[in-house]
Amino acid sequence: MSTNTAANTAPNTAIVLARRPTGQLRVDDFRKVDLPMPTISDGEMLVEHRLFSMDAGFRNWMNEGSGDGYLAAMALGEPVMSLTLGTVVASKRPDFAAGDQFMGRLAWTRFSKAGPDDFVTRLPKDLRFPLSYYAGVLGGTGMTAYFGVEDIARPRGGDVAVVSAAAGAVGNVAGQLLKAAGAYVIGISGSAEKCAVLEKEFGFDATINYRQEDLNTGLKRLCPEGMDIFFDNVGGTTLNTALHHVREFARVVLCGSVSTYESADGKPIPGPDNLFDMVTKRVLLKGFMYTDEAGRYPEAMAGLEGALRSGALRNAEYKLKGIESAPQAFCDMLAGKNLGKTLVEL
Repeated sequence: MSTNTAANTAPNTAIVLARRPTGQLRVDDFRKVDLPMPTISDGEMLVEHRLFSMDAGFRNWMNEGSGDGYLAAMALGEPVMSLTLGTVVASKRPDFAAGDQFMGRLAWTRFSKAGPDDFVTRLPKDLRFPLSYYAGVLGGTGMTAYFGVEDIARPRGGDVAVVSAAAGAVGNVAGQLLKAAGAYVIGISGSAEKCAVLEKEFGFDATINYRQEDLNTGLKRLCPEGMDIFFDNVGGTTLNTALHHVREFARVVLCGSVSTYESADGKPIPGPDNLFDMVTKRVLLKGFMYTDEAGRYPEAMAGLEGALRSGALRNAEYKLKGIESAPQAFCDMLAGKNLGKTLVEL
């Protein structure tokens, strides 16, 4: 199938990684370019992106030598890797047809090609919620929260749960799911405004503004007998402090480490200093990736959609428009300017 006229004539604008970030990410670490329109072969499809999902974990793979068993480091001069949503323009794949909508791990380009080795999944033909939800609360963000809560946190009524980066995309959803399961939920955030919104609009029972109150002091105040669940998106000293407040048989969800992605001084990243306590308290600490559970996406989607319909889960978005705004959106997210999911709408 050939591409349509719009795809043939539209510029394939892209945002590439212009240099390796040192410390705090800057907008000028990126550059806008026009690339040739991709051509597809058997087993590939041409897609047009409509939304970019900003996910803090991708900051790690911008660093030199950051490749691991999960993803390779991003290459300089190449489009920035990202979760994206869009529409199939033309397909030579048996599993996708022109007009299908998808979520995938592709890049900051207007058009991309996706082959059998690329991570892409088809969205329902009749979307029951706005498209942006499928980049956030019903996409990788929501599924990350869902599997972290269901498989590792395993909340029970009466549990005390603490969520770091609670105003961020995953933390916001995780806190609401924990609350819906009967836990007493404490959110950690960095502004009085965010803390107020978490309590008034998203059902958190209490919050700690770590810029105004030492985290150790706040945890002593709000959970003097310790916590049963810690859903961590921050790592570093936040994780270290929280581990001094876990109860016996606590579950620690290791979801992200945003405090460490921009470490550039070569010094060791602060880590847990009481691991033997985790042994004697029989604490579970477990990391995970939502993409490991691809076969369970329908389960997660059904659970998240049900929570949205019942009102137990609310969506929160911070959205910028235009492909050229992607660098600013990513920097805003890392700086904590967002509440909820950060998106770029093309």
